[in-house]
Amino acid sequence: MDSITQFTLGAALGEAVLGKKIGNRAILWGGIAGTIPDLDVVFNPLLDNITRLGFHRGYSHSLLFALIVAPILGYWLWRWYKNFQPQTTFKEWTTLFFVSMVTHPILDSFTTYGTQLFLPFSDYRVGINNIFIVDPLYTVPFLLLLIAAMFVKRTNPLRQKLNNAGLIISSLYMLFTLGAKWQAERVFSQSLQTQNIPYTRFMSATTPLNSVLWYCVAETNNGYYMGYYSLLDKDNKVHYDFLPRQDSLLSGIQNTRAVDRLKWFSNGYYAVRPGKTENELRFYDLKFGKMGFEGSPEQFVFAFTLQKQPDGTVTMGSSQDEGGRNLHMNEAFTQLWNRIKGNKPVM
Repeated sequence: MDSITQFTLGAALGEAVLGKKIGNRAILWGGIAGTIPDLDVVFNPLLDNITRLGFHRGYSHSLLFALIVAPILGYWLWRWYKNFQPQTTFKEWTTLFFVSMVTHPILDSFTTYGTQLFLPFSDYRVGINNIFIVDPLYTVPFLLLLIAAMFVKRTNPLRQKLNNAGLIISSLYMLFTLGAKWQAERVFSQSLQTQNIPYTRFMSATTPLNSVLWYCVAETNNGYYMGYYSLLDKDNKVHYDFLPRQDSLLSGIQNTRAVDRLKWFSNGYYAVRPGKTENELRFYDLKFGKMGFEGSPEQFVFAFTLQKQPDGTVTMGSSQDEGGRNLHMNEAFTQLWNRIKGNKPVM
C-alpha cells in the first residue's frame, strides 16, 4: 500500500512493542521499519523496465528479508539506546523491527499488485485483491488515532488504548473488504452463469480509493468478459464487455524475456493490440482495470509498449508510456464516483 499507510502501521506496532518504555521514539522507529521494504525503489534508475517489474515487491518484501534484517537493526538500536532509561532489550528491538517490517509485505499482499513473499524459494506473487493500494477508510482513522496517542504520556493507559483502537479499527475494516469481495464474487459468479458465459477462471478486485465498487475479469479461450458491481447497485445484474486477447500478435516473440515477464506480472490476464508501427505492440495488463467506464474500452491503467528489435530481441516501455490513454483524471474520478453510487452507464 502507500507509504503513509505503511508508516502508520509500522509506527502503531512500534508503539505496541516499546511505547511504554521509550514513547514516541518507538513510533518513529516503527514507522521507519514499516517503510524499509519500499526502499527497493531507489534501485529503479539502475534497472531496465523488464527487471523493474519483478524487483519492486521482490526480495525486500519477502518474509526471509524481515527475518534476516530485523535482528541486525535490532542489535544496532539496542546498542544505541543501551544507556536509555528504562532499559530496553535486544529482543524488544528485534521484535519491533520484525513486526513492523513483516507486516509491510503482508499488507501489500492484500492489494492487486502482488507481493513475492516467498523469495528466494518462489517468485509467486501473493495478491488477494481485496483492498486498493490507497484506501482512506483504512488509513485516515488509523493515522488520527496514532497522532492522538503521540500527545499522551507514555505511562498513561489512554495512550495504549488509542493505539490499540487504531489497530483494531483498521483490522476490522480489512475484514469488511474481505466480506465485500466475497459478496462481489458471489454476484459475478451467479451473473456469469445466468448469462451463459463460459469461462475458465475469473478474478475480482476493488476499484481505486474504495471497497464498494468491484470489477471482474472472466477468462475464456480467446478473450475476457469484464464487468463491474457496486455494493450500492439496486440489482445484481452485471453488464459484461468482451475483450479479445489477440495473443496471436505475439507470434515469434512469445518466448522473449519481455513477453514472459509481462505474462508473469499480469498473472495471465492480458490482451495485445497492434502499436503505432509495424514493429510495435501494445500489451494491456487487465488485473488493474480501466481508467473509466465510458468511451474507449481499452484505456487500461497498466499498458506497455513492446518494440521488436532487428536482432530479434524485444524492448519494453514503462507502464506510464500509455500513449492511447486520453481520459483526464478528473473525468475518470467523476465516472468512478457515479459508478460507486450505483449509477450504471447507459449501454
